[in-house]
Amino acid sequence: MTAPLADDQNHFPGLSRIGSLLADPGRAAMLWALMDGSARPAGELTMIAGLSPSAASAHLARLTDGGLLALEVRGRHRYFRIASPDIAASIEALANVAQVSAPQRSVPRPARTVPLDMRYARTCYDHMAGELSVRIFERMLERGLLTQHGASLDATAEGAVRFADWGIDLTEQKTRRRRFACTCLDWSMRRPHLGGALGAALLEAWSSHGWVERTERPRVLRVTPAGHQYFDAFLAG
Repeated sequence: MTAPLADDQNHFPGLSRIGSLLADPGRAAMLWALMDGSARPAGELTMIAGLSPSAASAHLARLTDGGLLALEVRGRHRYFRIASPDIAASIEALANVAQVSAPQRSVPRPARTVPLDMRYARTCYDHMAGELSVRIFERMLERGLLTQHGASLDATAEGAVRFADWGIDLTEQKTRRRRFACTCLDWSMRRPHLGGALGAALLEAWSSHGWVERTERPRVLRVTPAGHQYFDAFLAG
């Protein structure tokens, strides 16, 4: 009897290779720590993963060689970051799969154990996630600022005016070497928020307006008083 083909040959090339990179808890911890869009030094990632320096170095090399991390050399220091927005989106999607497929036990669901401020507003790589971003995205669809076709999105004429008011040039965003706009399933809300180049531009614009700001806590965003006032009016309008 002929032996079955290996996973890479029988299904999608490289799928089992990516799976093996994500299978180690230490490597997974490093990747998750970088989901705030930052670049972190090897020493910091070593402490986050709870590994010895030699073991961490080997894991970081595997993640870099495998294309999941990008390396930046700054003088004598090495910094690592998620290699691309698509990889970050894939990691976020796997976090949703992990939550849904977790064995049912008499303990709170993972999302319920997440601190309230992180559930309310946080970064998802380079765009905003959490309860507020989910509500804003749903309101954008309701008000006809965006049209949705599956996971892909586009801005309407009315939406283009609103995004311009926020200081976003849609033509420029559509020329970027990534998806213009897409849904990203929020792992704490179990509903989509806005991702892609447009999602990243929104976070940058809202930060420049002083409506949201980063905090010392990884991934947690603070909505300022001016931001609460603006977003409350947008959601109610």
